[in-house]
Amino acid sequence: MQFAPIALFVYNRLQHVQCCIESLRKNFLSGESELFIFSDGAKSPDQEENVFAVRKYIHNIKGFKQLHIIECAENKGLAFSIISGVTDLVNRYGKIIVLEDDLVVSPWFLTFMNDALEIYKDEENVVNINGHLLKGKEPFPETFLLSFANSWGWGTWKRGWDLFETDGNKLLSELKNRNMTREFDFGGAYHFTRMLKEQIEGKNNSWAIRWNASVFLNNKLSLNAGRSLVANNGFDGTGTHCDKYELFTTDLYTGQVKVEKLPFLVENKSARMMLGRIYRFDNSYYNKIRVRILNFLHR
Repeated sequence: MQFAPIALFVYNRLQHVQCCIESLRKNFLSGESELFIFSDGAKSPDQEENVFAVRKYIHNIKGFKQLHIIECAENKGLAFSIISGVTDLVNRYGKIIVLEDDLVVSPWFLTFMNDALEIYKDEENVVNINGHLLKGKEPFPETFLLSFANSWGWGTWKRGWDLFETDGNKLLSELKNRNMTREFDFGGAYHFTRMLKEQIEGKNNSWAIRWNASVFLNNKLSLNAGRSLVANNGFDGTGTHCDKYELFTTDLYTGQVKVEKLPFLVENKSARMMLGRIYRFDNSYYNKIRVRILNFLHR
C-alpha cells in the first residue's frame, strides 16, 4: 500500500505544534509516511517571533519517511492555506490526510486513515474520512457512514476534493432551493447553515463549512471512526477563534478502530440521530452558560 501524505497546517503556536508532532510520531506508520508542513506567514510584526520559533522547530523534525516544509512569506490565512495545500497534494498523490496544529492524534490514527483510504478508494459515494468524533452517552458503531465532513483530522481522495465548491453563495442557494437547510443542521441541532451565511458575509472564512456543504449537497458520504482518534487541545485561549473551554468535548481513544467495508454504503440514520443529540445538548443554553462561566473564571 502507498501511504497517504500528511498535510499539517501551522502558524504561531509552538507548544501546540510540538504536541501534534509528538502524537503523530508515536503512530505506527509515521516512519513510512511523508509529512508536508504548511507554515503561514505572520499577520503582524508582533507575531514574527512566534512564527520564526515554529519554523525553527519544524525544520528539525525527525521520524517521518520524508519531511517537506512550505513556508509562506505573507499571511494567507487558514482557509487559503488549506484549500491550496490540499488541492496541490491530492493532484499529485491522489489522496491525503489533513491535520491542523492544535490537534493531537491516537497512535492508531494513521493506520485507520490509511486503511480507510485504501478500502474505500473505489467507492464513488464515499469521498471523505473523519477521524474525530464528539463525546456522547451512547456508543457508536465501530465505523459508520454520514453525509457530513468533520474538519478535525480528516482525509480524502482527488475525486472527493474535486467536488469542493468554494462559492458559499452557490452552496447556500442550493440548500435553500432543495429545502435541505434543516437536514444540513442535523434537524436544527446545530447552526451549520448560519455558519455558511456568515462565511458569505465575511464574518468567518471557513473552508470547513464549504467542504461540509459540498459533501452534503452531492449526496456523498464520509466514513467515521466510531471512537475519536483525534482531540483538539487548542481551547486554551491561545487560538484565533478559541476560548479556554469549548462547548464540545471529545475523549481521545488510543486503541485501534478497525476498518472493514460496510455491507451497505448508505448513511447510518441512527448514527446521524445520535450525533444530532450530541450537538443539541452541547449547543444548549445550559451548556453555553456552563462554558461561559468556566471561561470567565479562568481568564
